[in-house]
Amino acid sequence: MSRLLLLLIVLMNPVFAGAVERIVPATEGALVMAIKSAQAGDVLRLSKGTHMGPVLIEIPLSLIGAGAVIDGQGKGSVITVDAPDVVIRGLTVIGSGSGGDGLDAGVKLTKNADRAVVQSNRVTGNLIGIDVHGPRDVQVIGNVIEGRQTARMNDRGNGIYIWNAPGTMVIGNDVRWGRDGVFVNTSKNLKIADNRFRDLRFAVHYMYAHDSVVSGNISTRNHLGFAIMYSDNVTIRGNLSRGDRDHGIMMNYTNKSQVIANRIEQVGDKCVFIYNAHKNSFEANWFEACAIGIHFTAGSERNLISRNAFIANRTQVKYVGSKWVDWSVGGTGNYWSDLAAYDLDRNGIADTAYRPNDIMDHVLWTQPAAKSLLGSPAVQLIRWSQSAFPALLPGGVIDRAPLMQPVEPEIPVWKEIP
Repeated sequence: MSRLLLLLIVLMNPVFAGAVERIVPATEGALVMAIKSAQAGDVLRLSKGTHMGPVLIEIPLSLIGAGAVIDGQGKGSVITVDAPDVVIRGLTVIGSGSGGDGLDAGVKLTKNADRAVVQSNRVTGNLIGIDVHGPRDVQVIGNVIEGRQTARMNDRGNGIYIWNAPGTMVIGNDVRWGRDGVFVNTSKNLKIADNRFRDLRFAVHYMYAHDSVVSGNISTRNHLGFAIMYSDNVTIRGNLSRGDRDHGIMMNYTNKSQVIANRIEQVGDKCVFIYNAHKNSFEANWFEACAIGIHFTAGSERNLISRNAFIANRTQVKYVGSKWVDWSVGGTGNYWSDLAAYDLDRNGIADTAYRPNDIMDHVLWTQPAAKSLLGSPAVQLIRWSQSAFPALLPGGVIDRAPLMQPVEPEIPVWKEIP
């Protein structure tokens, strides 16, 4: 009875009562006229071929295509959605402008485009791929987004730009070229999951994006994988950064967040860079073959670091401090590939503490010219003395309960979403 009542309400609603499905031919002006004459709830199915834009959608409707192309002809945004409950699916979107204060996009969702669904489209060669500019509860799912390769990287547009759009979900997209894969500014309650990012500046770039999730994403060949800045309560779980140039994960002024079961490997500089970030937890991550495993600086305090694996990084940890910072939680520390450990009681915890840095590391980081002395007998004597007598060490990171075996997280595998 409740379902029947709901159906009757929908059929009696004058907004959707006359909704129909229409075929739109790929002829000049047909798409613009079809949108102007459409009623709320209509489904416009675009025939194969090229449909000339740009177009503006001001009522709830569905724009569906299979082999259909919408070309904005270099004039502003190709598709602008200024109404709630609009669906854009199965289209190829090309030809945005290069202006609009830098916001010309393949698909632009205005503040009135609540609950829009942009799914299974191919959005290529536009300044911004998809601009989510102010609406709530938008879904961006399974799109292929390829930005421009012209101009300097910082002058290109983002694949997906999210501004003041709480509840946005970005799932299963394949983003390449342009500037950032997903750039978020001043939003909350977001989910960025199961996407692939390649050949970009940042894969995911959060600025003031609180209470959000970044999970299951793949970042390869980008300048930086996951940049989380000025954001609180962010969960970064199960992501892969492989072969990125600078950092796998960067946390800058980010607090009370969780970094769990990520795999960062073969990064040119730092697996993780932590700058002025407090009360975060790092658990069960894999950091391998980076120049630096974790660079920990700028007074970052009260972070919990345990069950991570540090594998064959040139420098496992870079940290300069005058007091000891314990990287173990509840009697469980981390795995260190360069620790020649023993475990006489066979409880899985090494019987000696691990200290990744010595006083010479501190000297070299603060006085780079001292590298010329590295091969001298005096430096070797200092290092031997500190290894034999740990009390001589000035402070820094200490793992009081190193693991004998690493905890290896599952690597995300890219899956095409139909």
